Amino acid sequence: MARALQYPASRYRIDTPPDLGARAERERLSAPALTAFFNIMARWKVRDEDARALLGGVTNGPFYEMKRNPARLIDTDRLTRISYLIGIFKALRILHSRALADEWVRLPNSNPVFARHAPIVYMIRGGLPAMQTVRRLLDARRAG
Repeated sequence: MARALQYPASRYRIDTPPDLGARAERERLSAPALTAFFNIMARWKVRDEDARALLGGVTNGPFYEMKRNPARLIDTDRLTRISYLIGIFKALRILHSRALADEWVRLPNSNPVFARHAPIVYMIRGGLPAMQTVRRLLDARRAG
């Protein structure tokens, strides 16, 4: 009888990701996510027009209502976008000084991914896939 293969023992644990399809999870995460998003936009000095684009094209009314009162339910797409931006923010804080970390997204970048544009321009134009690329790029730099 063949033995079942097993992964070697490890202390590393993988947390189960939140089920963003579950309304209760989105309710739990929405307000802190929006608060973090607006704090990051302020640190990065992102214009409201660009912040709306990063959220997936939110119109003025809902955007300013979210900004005024983040205690609301947001959809899975917006939570995912904000999650990537939080990861980018964290990675930049690990890699660079606070001043450079906050300015990095607005600086022209020579990496071929950005085509000499600022990473914020790349993320606005490319949406969620571009945010994922920036996050992966920074995470790879962090790993050395």
